[in-house]
Amino acid sequence: MSVQTVSLKSVLDQIDNNLPAATDRLLELLRIPSVSTDPAFAAHCQTAADWLVADLQSIGAEATKRDTPGHPMVVGHVAGEGPHILFYGHYDVQPVDPLNLWDRDPFDPAIEETPAGRVIRGRGSSDDKGQLMTFVEACRAWREVNGSLPCQITFFFEGEEESGSPSLIPFMKENAEELTADIALICDTGLFESRVPAIITMLRGLAGIEVEITGPDRDLHSGMYGGLVRNPLHVMSNIIAGLHDETGRITLDGFYDDVPELSDEIRAQWQALSFDHAKFLGDIGLTEQGGEVDRTPLEKLWSRPTCEVNGMWGGYTGDGSKTVLPSKAHAKFTFRLVGQQDPAKIVAALKAYVEASVPSDYKVSYKGDKGAPAAQMSVSHPAFEQARKALSDEWPDAAAYVGCGGSIPIAGFFKDILNMDAMLIGFGKDDDQIHSPNEKYDMESFHKGIRSWARVLEEMTKK
Repeated sequence: MSVQTVSLKSVLDQIDNNLPAATDRLLELLRIPSVSTDPAFAAHCQTAADWLVADLQSIGAEATKRDTPGHPMVVGHVAGEGPHILFYGHYDVQPVDPLNLWDRDPFDPAIEETPAGRVIRGRGSSDDKGQLMTFVEACRAWREVNGSLPCQITFFFEGEEESGSPSLIPFMKENAEELTADIALICDTGLFESRVPAIITMLRGLAGIEVEITGPDRDLHSGMYGGLVRNPLHVMSNIIAGLHDETGRITLDGFYDDVPELSDEIRAQWQALSFDHAKFLGDIGLTEQGGEVDRTPLEKLWSRPTCEVNGMWGGYTGDGSKTVLPSKAHAKFTFRLVGQQDPAKIVAALKAYVEASVPSDYKVSYKGDKGAPAAQMSVSHPAFEQARKALSDEWPDAAAYVGCGGSIPIAGFFKDILNMDAMLIGFGKDDDQIHSPNEKYDMESFHKGIRSWARVLEEMTKK
């Protein structure tokens, strides 16, 4: 048996022994109401940052609180040999509204027994304080056993993730040299179907815009004008209907130019997950799939782009009837992007399509143009296979590379600003109710999450 294997076993044993104290530390952090979006909680965000600085210092890190125009960042450094790892998490939490739907005070966390096992109940328990602390506690146990950490580590915690991270990009640019490492680790995701350890290797990007179509210069009496004047809502409806063909493909010119195909290896891994799409749809009361008819359910969710209408309105929407022919029609569109799709190019294609589809005497205006590209991590970096092995050694199911239908901008920022790859590994479960009342984090996720990070550190630093 190698020295490193003996060391890992000792670290894992220490994690098991430390679990009650680690849980108490997490509960202490959860009691701080660090809601970033509400100015009334600004002082509590400062308190949470101070708490993390002190906790990092307790495991030997040189940690400081860094002021920003918003809530502070926390940065800590541990010197060492071998690879340089940056670990990112966020200490801010979502508002708790509606408070009346909570079964307990959201900032009075507690361990609860449930039919599925023991859980940590409280705001931030899963998103992201519990996840953040899995890595910190793994480092604590490693240092207690070995006297030091196995490599150079930078800790990077922000306090504005739940409110749009307005200070993040400026801070990363101003401190790029200090923050740049060999690879970034992000713990703000979950297990696949609440059981399979997952490493997210692709994140869909986002583009969005609001469209307003104006026809007549005022609302009209439908009896006097109906039949002669084209209703702007009809025009908008036709535009929306034409965005997809009968196979579910999006019809905008050039839309698929920068959409890659899956590799055979990733496709095989996804197929092996045996995703139960019927249950996935059944849980929300549906039975029939949408999207491209020649793609698998996981491809549709993770690796294919989308075009969605998030809202449409115009005319009279109150109770009862008003026979109005509206002057204006509005719709909000968003696109989930993959591969190298450019948000600006996609929005431009939508505008061109809309303008070609309206009558020549109708006007079109836009607002809310926004976008962020997709992020795709290269699994050729050796850390990815090292982490996959480590996770597979800890959990009953083998770890898999997966996609994510949503967007986690920080992963793209690490690549664009610091030119470093990121691995997204998390231990949340589908029923954690993040952003909702009664948020929880399973004790199994917390405990095995700590053990997982210890294994990942061991694999990444093997000589």
